Amino acid sequence: MDMKNTLAGLEVGYDVPALPGMAEADIQTPCLILDLDALERNVRKLGEFVKAHGMRLRVHGKMHKSVDVAKLQIAIGGAVGVCCQKVSEAEAFVRGGIGDILVSNQVRDAMKIDRLARLPGLGAAVTVCVDDAANVGELSAAAVRHNATLGCLVELDCGMDRCGVATPEEVVALARAIDAAPGLTFEGVQAYHGAAQHIEDYAGRKAALDKAIALVKETAGALEAAGLKPPLVSGAGTGTFAFESGSGVYNELQCGSYAFMDADYGRIRDKDGKRLDETEWEHALFILTGVMSHPKPNRAICDAGLKAQSLDSGLPVVFGRDDVRYIRCSDEHGTIDDPTGALKVNDKLRLVPGHCDPTCNMHDWYVGVRDGRVETVWPVSARGKGY
Repeated sequence: MDMKNTLAGLEVGYDVPALPGMAEADIQTPCLILDLDALERNVRKLGEFVKAHGMRLRVHGKMHKSVDVAKLQIAIGGAVGVCCQKVSEAEAFVRGGIGDILVSNQVRDAMKIDRLARLPGLGAAVTVCVDDAANVGELSAAAVRHNATLGCLVELDCGMDRCGVATPEEVVALARAIDAAPGLTFEGVQAYHGAAQHIEDYAGRKAALDKAIALVKETAGALEAAGLKPPLVSGAGTGTFAFESGSGVYNELQCGSYAFMDADYGRIRDKDGKRLDETEWEHALFILTGVMSHPKPNRAICDAGLKAQSLDSGLPVVFGRDDVRYIRCSDEHGTIDDPTGALKVNDKLRLVPGHCDPTCNMHDWYVGVRDGRVETVWPVSARGKGY
């Protein structure tokens, strides 16, 4: 994307929180900033891992909702494409030039199915998850109507207790229906255990994945016995990808948060009991906030409240400081415990959000920073694309 053209005529404050060349201290707050060096290191690190382990990486677009971040993950991280959760997300990524899309979710509404079937006509390979035989006919009819081909993954509930069929027999039955349906191709199995990603204890996380992997192996074996060996067995996330990569059955990862790292994922422990944000990944995404008031010696108020972040995974953490602590918030204000009175009005703080995905969906722009200056500004391309 030509950011000079994209930002031409925009004014700081009216349209964007910053422009290239500005000092970080002058960025308008609250806004999302990206430490570009940390982001690139994270992206390259997972890219090297998947290459070394013979895996494919399909990064999760619902995390960042950004065409520019996805292109970075493809260019320097070796990703083959992106996952999306909604058709409107997929539309935004396809129109932004991403050529390989998995809608890792069910699409059942007639208009949504029709929109999905139009996307291959824009030059993208498009795959979608299925967990109901009736959906096979719906997708097939739309694909034929638009002279398109849609790939399909049968979703297996391997522990998430959400969408997906429960048994290998059900997976085989759906795979047969997809294989026989005009306009559809059977691409394999979706087996994502999202709940396991956030089990803090390593042993507990491994136990959950051991159970899931056993079911996935049984399912892959049943498909092969039926003459439908799955080309892809896709799943895994930031908290568990090492388990799936070593399973001998998964061949595609769907990691997302590794690129940005939030406070919740940072608390996950490795086999030595160390935090992932100490051993694996760097925090690259921050809410930049400014101190707007210091009404008491031990209390400061910043401008990042509920409207700047999601609190479903807890309060944000003040990055790089142990002398101050974010303790509560309301719509437009964040209260910071400042026991030594270290903060002053207009000081800037970097906050690590509790959960990056919904926090990113609250903002229009990412401000990319390197060496204390703004290098780029990227739109949150698929913000609000929930339909």
